[in-house]
Amino acid sequence: MLYLLHEASQFMLSPARLAADLTRLVCESPFSPLTYTPHGRALVASCEIFERSTRSYPKPAFNLAASERVVWQRPFCRVIAFGPPSNKPKVLIVAPMSGHYATLLRGTVEAFLDSHQVFITDWSDAKQVPASEDQFDLSDYVDYCISMFNVLGPDLHVMAVCQPAVPVLAAIAHMEAEEHPQVPRSVALLGGPIDTRHAPTAVNSFAQTRDIHWFKRHCIHPVPDRFRGRGRLVYPGFMQLCGFMAMNPDRHISAHWEMFNHLVEGDGDSAEKHREFYDEYLAVMDLSAEYYLQTLETVFIDHLLPRGLMRHRGRPVDLKAIRRCALMTIEGEKDDITGRGQTVAALDLTPNLSPSKKEHHLQARVGHYGVFNGSRYRAEIAPRIKAFMARHAIDSPLNSRRSPTRVTRVSSKVEATISRV
Repeated sequence: MLYLLHEASQFMLSPARLAADLTRLVCESPFSPLTYTPHGRALVASCEIFERSTRSYPKPAFNLAASERVVWQRPFCRVIAFGPPSNKPKVLIVAPMSGHYATLLRGTVEAFLDSHQVFITDWSDAKQVPASEDQFDLSDYVDYCISMFNVLGPDLHVMAVCQPAVPVLAAIAHMEAEEHPQVPRSVALLGGPIDTRHAPTAVNSFAQTRDIHWFKRHCIHPVPDRFRGRGRLVYPGFMQLCGFMAMNPDRHISAHWEMFNHLVEGDGDSAEKHREFYDEYLAVMDLSAEYYLQTLETVFIDHLLPRGLMRHRGRPVDLKAIRRCALMTIEGEKDDITGRGQTVAALDLTPNLSPSKKEHHLQARVGHYGVFNGSRYRAEIAPRIKAFMARHAIDSPLNSRRSPTRVTRVSSKVEATISRV
């Protein structure tokens, strides 16, 4: 019912958006006297803010200085490669399947284009996947990761941004347990919820105060008939977006008020930066109900991975099996989505991985988004990840001499200290 109400509101607002667009065009015309008055500019600004605040946003494009080609595809995901095949080191960026499109990681990709052959997971909008394609849950996610690693290997490096940290680590553990030859050389977990019992954020606390049946009743809805996935049960993207915006409502209100003032003042550059950010931020996709509910239960409610109770296709996910794939964890000092200590927990959960294959980096003065995008990501985080990958490449001199690196092991005592901060 909620999805139908959302669709009905979009339909009913269509005439108003059309009227706002026409009014803006008239007031911006060089033949209109309103164009040259403060009142006219204020009316144009009001019309644009209204239209942008009430419309649905399409999937953005990457628009990077590199060609794109699809190298792997399944109903719920495809892997995009940037640029032609090359001899550069290979890195797969596993984008979060949490409501936004993979294009949110445009800056994450761009920082590696000069030094690596870059691949990224481009997850499908569940409302556009026909119901005939069956379901997609967390176990399928792990299977997808294993298949990608196998196809893109050997000598593949992986970056898991936020939500994928758990399925990516589970996939690597599964491959390690089977002595799979295509196990990635290294994996970097950026702001991933490995153990959400540490420094729980508002997101974590919300999941803890409700059982899985509450989420089934209130968050799962069938896809309306006008989409290809009609009838499929999903967690709608617009609900996730409302949750994101509700965490910092003042920030979004201030941003739109500033854009209004920029438009009135004729500051086109500042207004365009606002458009670029919100064109990305407000473009959302639906998640399959099975994946959403299983992730909630496994990661945020029952904490199965850090407790050693997570299972994949009936088999335990044993992080102790990880012995070959080097592991780097990265956290943001001001992350209000994945609290400090949640990602670095992975280092203590992999006791059979050599300390020389582990590294942790806490980035000062960044929040969740800053862990994988922005100036500090480009200047400080990305270079550290590149250096970590280079040290653990198959042909690395450091690796072949088994020389000590500056990688440090984070002990349980240190982890406990971090979690209390």
